[in-house]
Order: sequence, then structure tokens, then C-alpha cells
Amino acid sequence: MREAGRITARALRLTGEAVRPGVTTAELNAIAEAAIREEGAVPAFLGYHGFPASICSSLNDQVVHGIPGRARVREGDILSVDIGAIVDGYYGDSARTFAVGEVSDVAARLMDATRRSLEAGIIQCVPGRRLYDISHAVQAVAEGAGFSVVREYVGHGIGRAMHEEPQIPNYGLPGKGPELAEGMVFAIEPMVNAGGAAVNSLSDGWTVVTQDGSLSAHFEHTVAVTAGGPFVLTVE
Repeated sequence: MREAGRITARALRLTGEAVRPGVTTAELNAIAEAAIREEGAVPAFLGYHGFPASICSSLNDQVVHGIPGRARVREGDILSVDIGAIVDGYYGDSARTFAVGEVSDVAARLMDATRRSLEAGIIQCVPGRRLYDISHAVQAVAEGAGFSVVREYVGHGIGRAMHEEPQIPNYGLPGKGPELAEGMVFAIEPMVNAGGAAVNSLSDGWTVVTQDGSLSAHFEHTVAVTAGGPFVLTVE
């Protein structure tokens, strides 16, 4: 899983380096897929339940699961890129929201709060804590910054499948849920909206957008629970 995480992180970095005004999301998808395959790994998203691409590319009010295509990113946009890779049957999964040039103050604060909420959730990944300690930590940071956490979509266990139990909501009461134990691995992924928490799904069957048209940000890491504390797997 460490190798799957490393390859995922590298692909996400290379894709992010290509995010600039005028690039299409299809071009970014091609960069990510090439980065994964040249390391001998397999894109985790391509064909997953019929998904047609190797990344999810979600612009502005798109929360998650955006399909890459002809859309060109523009100055002032924010773009969430979600990537996964498979190595020897094990999965890595990571996401980041990128600023395209100069973005609004709201966009900058939203991305910062979402990133910090992920970090707060990761800190809870130690043996003896409870699952919803992660959830509560994410919620406290996001809502403390004046934003809303998406409730219909959640983080998840990950290992020999992309989505394993347990589900990890980005909200909840501390001290609740299963006790965390060494060897558990989670994909923690705050999805945070600048406006209300409500979302809708588009007619393509994949893309999720904010109901009120507000901006949304998404950050994710694959994290192992170890005796020595949280171990982030999706880093180079």
C-alpha cells in the first residue's frame, strides 16, 4: 500500500503541476494516467463501476466525481483532482484542490480550511481512539472556519478494494464508533462547501455539485493506523 500511495502521490503532483488556465481536464487525465502506468501500476478509477477516466476532476461548485473532458480551466477557478492507483492488488487514493492562478478570498479560505480539516482528522488515527474522533475533528475545523461539510459522501476503509468498511463521515460525535487498531487503513477525505451542505447529482450519473452553486473543496490522504501514530501512505 505504501507503493500504491507513493505512485498515487506522484501522479497527483504531476497533474497539479499542469493545472493552469487553458488546460483541459482531459489533458490532465492523460497526464495522470501516464504517470500511473509508467510506474507499472494500474489506474484505480478507470472502469470502476463504469467510470470512464483515470481521475475525477471537479471544478468550482462540483464536489466530487467530475468526469474529465473538454472543459478548460480558467483563471480564478478551483479544481479538485482525485486519483487512485493499484499495485499488486492494493490501492492508494488521494485528492487535492488546486487554485488556478489568482482565486477569490473565499476560495483561498475554503481550500485552507479543507486542508486543515484533513490534517485534523489524520491526527486522530492512533490506536485506542474512536472512528468518529476523525469525523468530529474534520467537522470542527471546517465548520469553525464558517463552511459546511458534505454529509452524503464519506471517507472509507481501503486496502485490497477501493472502498472498504468502515465508512468515515466528515461529521459526528467524538468518542463514538469502532475503536481504532494498529493496521487499519483509511481514506480520509473532507468535502467542504463554501455555502450549504446540500448537494445534487448531475444527469451524467457521476458529477456531484453543491445545491446552492457555492464553491466546494476536497482533500484526501490514505492513512494507516500504527503504534507510532498516523502514517500517511499517499506521499512521495
